[in-house]
Amino acid sequence: MIGEILVSDEIAKQHFKCNLAACKGACCWEGDYGAPLTKEEAEILENPDPAILDRMEEGSKKFISKNGAVALFKGNKSIGANLLPNGRCVFLSKGDDGIDKCVIEQAHKDGDIEYNKPISCHLYPIRIEKDTHTGFERLNYDEWDICNPACINGKKTKTRLYEFCKEALIRKYGEDFYNELEAAIQYSEKT
Repeated sequence: MIGEILVSDEIAKQHFKCNLAACKGACCWEGDYGAPLTKEEAEILENPDPAILDRMEEGSKKFISKNGAVALFKGNKSIGANLLPNGRCVFLSKGDDGIDKCVIEQAHKDGDIEYNKPISCHLYPIRIEKDTHTGFERLNYDEWDICNPACINGKKTKTRLYEFCKEALIRKYGEDFYNELEAAIQYSEKT
């Protein structure tokens, strides 16, 4: 437990570092639902900034104009980024290297927008679950076979999941949370 956040052991122990050359960004076009969005993210992305639209593929722009950039999933209980009929996130664009990249993240990195890609994407493969009984949040590792190259890469580079997701964890919970998490992991490894 870090504050009121329960962190699974896998986040501390699992080796992980994305290997986009191997997976080509498959986590953004595999699966049944679009990236989960907070209410604030949904409001921002429902009418994408021109800096995002300029980076989008034409098919995605046309799809958004008809169907919107945000959708309801899981029996209308969660909000997510909309998916094209082929299952790809509407915010993807294939680079010259054949790797699917998030146009929101690219616009942010280029300094054209202040906000970054949705926190659920930034944290991935960490997933946040809310415990309805206690109100606590749980951080779990979402193990998926398409990320096997990332696990191999993490072992090779000796990068653990919490280290790989450092920037996203700090973005979501703050630097104090991350420092406490790191200290707790280091302490548990010594005992």
